[in-house]
Amino acid sequence: MTLHAEGVSWRRGGSLVVDGVTLTPRPGETVGLLGPNGSGKSSLLRLLQGVARPDAGVVSLDGEPIEAQGRRAVARKVAAVTQHAETDTDITVYDVVRLGRTPHRTLWGGGSHADERAIRDALDRVDLADRADRLWRSLSGGERQRAHIARALAQQPHELLLDEPTNHLDIRHQLELLHLVANLDVTSIVAIHDLNLAAMFCDSVLVLDRGRAVAAGSPREVLTPQLIRDVYEVEAVVSCDEATGRVAISFAAPARLRAAAQPT
Repeated sequence: MTLHAEGVSWRRGGSLVVDGVTLTPRPGETVGLLGPNGSGKSSLLRLLQGVARPDAGVVSLDGEPIEAQGRRAVARKVAAVTQHAETDTDITVYDVVRLGRTPHRTLWGGGSHADERAIRDALDRVDLADRADRLWRSLSGGERQRAHIARALAQQPHELLLDEPTNHLDIRHQLELLHLVANLDVTSIVAIHDLNLAAMFCDSVLVLDRGRAVAAGSPREVLTPQLIRDVYEVEAVVSCDEATGRVAISFAAPARLRAAAQPT
């Protein structure tokens, strides 16, 4: 079993931000959540994490409603990387990553050899082993993002939820990070803006628009010029590498900008 959402809806601040969405990833699959700003990607991730409860529908984890499972039990299986986790405390990178071991600790809170191995392995995976003793506040934005990923990996989850994980990363680290996520032996659900990165690394995608799911399937099936026009309101050319089955997308400037650029 894995993490599923069945017909979930959620109102936030009086607005319907998730509207009847169903998401049933296969175990070990990497799913891309796509859609414009305000389409409901982050809100859906909050429901999947269990930090918010849907007004309708159900989120289940291993076949049981997630709200019926304790927070500690959920945290042993589901790790999340959000966009806004910051601190001004003088804490080292190692200690940030060590927070991922909290759900696995005993009541006395002592660390173990397994904790140490998980932390060191996570730091190695995101290329931060040489910064383990650095203070968090001394890191660049991209390094902080990679430290958040390491903290989630140290949690050793079965399900990984990531909200715009490539923000602040240069191209090299975007590619390395998504390659890492796509090759983990976990089910990963990734909210992402870059359609080409989604096409490159995601097994399937779910496209949201104004809180509703408008398309789901493989990137090749879903990312058509018509869908991109309807959802993102831009023109695109989509090509496919027949050897790999992967699509690549190039965009034209929006019509109003092209018109403004024309000489009068």
